[in-house]
Amino acid sequence: MIEEQTVQLVQQSLTGITDRQINTVLNLMQEGNTVPFIARYRKEMTGSLDEVQIQAIEEAYKRATALQDRKAAVIKSIAEQGALTAKLEQQIQASTKLQDVEDIYLPYKQKRQTKAMVAKSRGLEPFAKWLLAFPNGSLEQEAQKYVDPAKEIATVQDVLDGAHEILAETFSEMAPIRNWVRNFTMRTGTISATVKTKGKELDEKGVYQQYYDFEETVKKMSSTRTLAINRGEKEKILTVKVKVDTDAVLHYFHFKIIDNRPSTEATAFIEDAYEDAYKRFVGPAIEREVRNALTTDAEEKSIKVFGQNLYNLLMQAPIKGKVVLGFDPAYRTGCKLAVVDENGKFLAKAVIYPHKPAPEKKRQEAAPELIALLEKYQVTMIAIGNGTASRESEQFVAETLKQIKRDVFYVIVNEAGASVYSASQEARGEFPDLHVEQRSAISIARRLQDPLAELVKIDPESVGVGQYQHDLPSKDLSNEVDVVVERAVNQVGVNLNTASYQLLTHISGLSKTIATNIVHYRDENGRYNSRAELKKVPRLGPKAFEQSVGFLRIIGGKNPLDNTDIHPESYPVAKKVLAAAGVTAADSGNAAAVAKIREVPIAPLVSEGVGAETAKDIITSLQNPGRDLRDNMAAPILRQDVLTMEDLKVGMKLEGTVRNVVDFGAFVDIGVKHDGLVHVSKMARKFVRDPKTVVAIGDIVEVWIESVDLARERIQLTMVDPAAD
Repeated sequence: MIEEQTVQLVQQSLTGITDRQINTVLNLMQEGNTVPFIARYRKEMTGSLDEVQIQAIEEAYKRATALQDRKAAVIKSIAEQGALTAKLEQQIQASTKLQDVEDIYLPYKQKRQTKAMVAKSRGLEPFAKWLLAFPNGSLEQEAQKYVDPAKEIATVQDVLDGAHEILAETFSEMAPIRNWVRNFTMRTGTISATVKTKGKELDEKGVYQQYYDFEETVKKMSSTRTLAINRGEKEKILTVKVKVDTDAVLHYFHFKIIDNRPSTEATAFIEDAYEDAYKRFVGPAIEREVRNALTTDAEEKSIKVFGQNLYNLLMQAPIKGKVVLGFDPAYRTGCKLAVVDENGKFLAKAVIYPHKPAPEKKRQEAAPELIALLEKYQVTMIAIGNGTASRESEQFVAETLKQIKRDVFYVIVNEAGASVYSASQEARGEFPDLHVEQRSAISIARRLQDPLAELVKIDPESVGVGQYQHDLPSKDLSNEVDVVVERAVNQVGVNLNTASYQLLTHISGLSKTIATNIVHYRDENGRYNSRAELKKVPRLGPKAFEQSVGFLRIIGGKNPLDNTDIHPESYPVAKKVLAAAGVTAADSGNAAAVAKIREVPIAPLVSEGVGAETAKDIITSLQNPGRDLRDNMAAPILRQDVLTMEDLKVGMKLEGTVRNVVDFGAFVDIGVKHDGLVHVSKMARKFVRDPKTVVAIGDIVEVWIESVDLARERIQLTMVDPAAD
């Protein structure tokens, strides 16, 4: 049973989602249902929440549970100290932020011995309390009463110093004051960065030059700048500080502690104590908190940028039904070539030496060898890896294609992580007789054919589609990767008879063990002819079958419904739809049947207890069996010729592919050695706050050259037509 207070905390952190939806999702999850399954097959129960919304509920629930657990631990700790009151417990229970709970707990928190604790142990707390009453009497006369050499309090000054420590610590632990200072700093404070004395020497390439004398308000700090100055500070190039109006802060201390109390001899003493409390305790602590808050926010945003970029990379349109040659470029060791058939099956390999320092003879032999492979296997697509020697290889391929009379195109493919995968145990198992580089060429070819199926085999964190991703918390980044890959794989679905175990591992409800067992069963018994056969797979129980089966497709099986995203639990409804349309499952997909299925009314199905959303999905699936969401994405740009940076002219119009999206813009491959940058301010005529609202990885965009810096190898692009100005 989900606690009502926990549900309320979850709802407070989300918008547009009701208590009922939250309760439904959390109960479904407790029953062992996965995010993809709930999103696809339990729409009536959730009100058609999508994967992102369901995931947000799960994450908010984890945060709310952590908050509730912390509250319970704090209440227990204070109670064990005998200090818990009904009012204090109510304050803790009413807190909606973890920081508020920690502020309340601070005075009761077990900590290493402080000067204030020593002063209290020596009996000086009554004197400190006497001071807080703003008495008219003499401080020194009252302090004299507490002088006790046996307690190591030899003088009046020792008494005053001890009281000062007690008061400073007391003021620093006042939750309302800490909360106000925190909010004031977040609202009005600034982040300052300056270069260290030897910083310029360490920053040889001037990477941090823009931060040598930098200042920005806390509330306007972007995630990119936060992570950049953090890295500059870590590399001992920058000094970073949080600045705030100290006079305003001390004025607030005065208001909360002294206010309109009569001025006595104790007043100046108390003022000195709260000034010290801020400068020694509160100020540095709040500075750390503000820096941590900015960093956490920047990391979360960067992780989301990485996740969105990875999703778009995984969802790139596949090149289906084409024989592809994978081209892994290199200089000294030669370019590794691999040909794969329409289904990604390895056919042939070769090594050519088109670049220096290879001898002239080998360079002259390279083009004929490439042409021989292209002609023998009737290759129509070449996938060139974008690593070392990529642009030289592109130039070589473009020149070679001019010698062929039929159409053969090439595409530059992101090869990040391919070499890591090629050296892995999985790759060695599939191609034990091939060298690492030859396996890499196969991987590059397959990435063009089916990016999703191939990219899930590598560590997605190595694909390089984020910003400062190597500075991000690895656990949080890995969690985001898992969520994104799971979403992409299940939205697309997989062919049960060709999917690798790496791909199957990301299917809803399947563990690595079960995924491996599915492949082993297929290897031993031949292809699957029906989804029902999955029940024979070892360790694949009823729940795993329920959660996974709708995302697994069988092409050319016994039941055409097995090649749709209709869940077997809804096959009876699907058969009713087919009967109402007067067609069979085998007819679904052809034009005549699609027209008839489209006309089937939903109302009769709903009246029989079928959910309206489920009925709509079934009718849609029957019209498009075997559909692939990625077919709606932009296809890669096919090239036959090459550009150099020297060819680029200001104002030139080009078509390019978005390779990376960061919060300050997007990097676009326009077919030259280096990607060009479209700054966020150049993406549209209107103001654009977030580049991700305009472009995504894999998008094909029209751009114009704004500037070319040959020396620094930088290209500035714009998506705004300069001729329209």
